[in-house]
Amino acid sequence: MKNKEFVHPYLPNSVPEIKKEMLDTVGVGSIEEIYKSIIPDDLLFKGRLDLPEPIVNEYELKKHVMGILDKDITTEEYTSFLGAGCYKHQVPAICDELNMRGEFLTAYCGDTYSDHGKMQAFFEYASMMAELLDMDVVSYTTYDVTQSVISSFRMAKRYWKAAGKDTDTVLIPETMCKEVLSAAESYCRGQLKLVSVKAGADGCMDLEDLKAKLSSNKTAAVFYENPSYLGFFEKNAEKIAELAHKAGALVIAQPEVASLGIVESPANLGADLVVGDIQPLGMHIQFGGGQAGFIACQQDLALLKQFPTYMYGICRTKEEGKFGWGRAMNYRSSHGSRENANEYFGTETGLWGITAGIYLASMGPQGMYELGESILQKTAYAIEELSKIKGLKVNLFGGCNFQEFVVNFDGCGKTAGEVNKALLEKKIFGGKDLSREFPQYGQSSLYCISELTTEEDIAALKAALEEIVGGCK
Repeated sequence: MKNKEFVHPYLPNSVPEIKKEMLDTVGVGSIEEIYKSIIPDDLLFKGRLDLPEPIVNEYELKKHVMGILDKDITTEEYTSFLGAGCYKHQVPAICDELNMRGEFLTAYCGDTYSDHGKMQAFFEYASMMAELLDMDVVSYTTYDVTQSVISSFRMAKRYWKAAGKDTDTVLIPETMCKEVLSAAESYCRGQLKLVSVKAGADGCMDLEDLKAKLSSNKTAAVFYENPSYLGFFEKNAEKIAELAHKAGALVIAQPEVASLGIVESPANLGADLVVGDIQPLGMHIQFGGGQAGFIACQQDLALLKQFPTYMYGICRTKEEGKFGWGRAMNYRSSHGSRENANEYFGTETGLWGITAGIYLASMGPQGMYELGESILQKTAYAIEELSKIKGLKVNLFGGCNFQEFVVNFDGCGKTAGEVNKALLEKKIFGGKDLSREFPQYGQSSLYCISELTTEEDIAALKAALEEIVGGCK
């Protein structure tokens, strides 16, 4: 700053007298001395960062920030067929009303003696999630589905190590979400190899390839998504579990929580660990935020010991008929023991666990059934309508899909990117371009349908695509 005496209204401890007191306590004359003592001179930036002068007027600052945000186009302004892990669902008003309450509006939770209200909320969330998943135990929320998946891989490794078996491989589907896979390869490096199992013509795991790659000594787990990242159902789920267990491996499954009101939980198809994201349960898209994951299993102490996150439980008190809430086996987590914890975990998604609990309580079993039914029906209708467009190959893998399906443009001589650019001009967000992640499927996009997608939305998409790819034979 030109004026060294400037007191920034939004930065704490910027009053000159306070800064001097802090520097005197540390024993230095300036903040620059601290930087120079820890940053090598050849790495120390000598000039002034090219930053604008601070906006100290609150109104002007808000106007400036809103001007930046207004450059974005939201799914409230354009019709959206984007999904691929982050979905626009109806959020009941009660979710926003309650999670904005002061006693909830933080991701954090106090200690067992000071925050029983919030702990009860977490417990109720986990209980309802357990009912939805047909599992006994559900973890505290993780960062997102990616964290849940990659932590479950490491859990499988630790589980078998505790049993005296040194495993080194997790088998994954060829159609797995590439963003999750990329994170998993980094997180598991040095611990586990991730080996892809071929996909059949229907997208499902090739069971013969699975058999060939299973090893009774080395395979820690077999992972699958159901429905898959590309929208089709993994029809071989029970067979996958049978083959994996026969080879002495765990089974880890990732369902789409919005589907669990109408489809069987992976828990009842042989999965040992069920992981996923709760974003569809009352969270807005939030420009990429609003994600939170879960890990669930049955009452298996050997597996429970490998969880990296908090687990909230209910316990009796000295007073008859009264109960308290607390963290179970806290020593496993980085909160309980930084040095000996299974993994480090954060607590920044706790608010979304409470929100998902509010959503599940308001929806109930019937509401979750109707949600899944609506999405299933609308997805089938969209596939049927778009299949009428000449030159498009809609629903690349055939069969029944939930929420998402692949549309291929190879027969039109257009790239997925060109189609999406043309759709934007018509105020439509097209499907996610898959051509880089899955080049084997050509110029394809992943289209998403939710319970909010209307017949008019699908008709508008169909008309737009007919115009864009007109002339295809």
